[in-house]
Amino acid sequence: MEIIHLPEPLLKGRISVEEALYTRHSTRSFSTDALIIQEVSQILWAAYGRNAYGKKTVPSAGASYPFDIYLVAGDIIGLKSGLYQYDSENHDLITIRNIDIRKAIAEAAYGQMFVCYAPAIIILVARFARTTRFYGKRGERYVFIDSGHIGQNISLQVEAIGLAACMVGAFDDEKISEILSVKGDTVYIIPVGREKA
Repeated sequence: MEIIHLPEPLLKGRISVEEALYTRHSTRSFSTDALIIQEVSQILWAAYGRNAYGKKTVPSAGASYPFDIYLVAGDIIGLKSGLYQYDSENHDLITIRNIDIRKAIAEAAYGQMFVCYAPAIIILVARFARTTRFYGKRGERYVFIDSGHIGQNISLQVEAIGLAACMVGAFDDEKISEILSVKGDTVYIIPVGREKA
């Protein structure tokens, strides 16, 4: 299992949080330009990384943090194509396998082919038991609330560094599970790249 150490995240963006909120939008049209590993590092840190207090960058019900964050890398300078798991404790990527699965992901997202044109796809996979063991059935709601926190952080960070993303919730659960072959339930698919002019 190969570990990739990610560059440290930057703490100053090109725009303010207010500007990111104002200009944030979804895009389904990505250019063919590659991302660089620093950009991917920044987005993953914003999604689930560590803050100044040693906590994650997002809140979570009972600090249960039920998500595993995966990166589907397609065209990222400094990173082989493949499926990776984000290790938020160490700000590393753990290689799952080196094969480009973007097209399969797009097909499983009911043929939303714009997904496979993004150089990177972030996938949020829920491990419901991490939260439901404390809150029972109600914990299921909290997991979905947590996914919203992560999605918003990604959306704002992408905007702050001049990239584009789209939050995709429409996909075939069984097909995605088969493609990823990881434990848990996929909640969000987030293609990220540069917006086509």
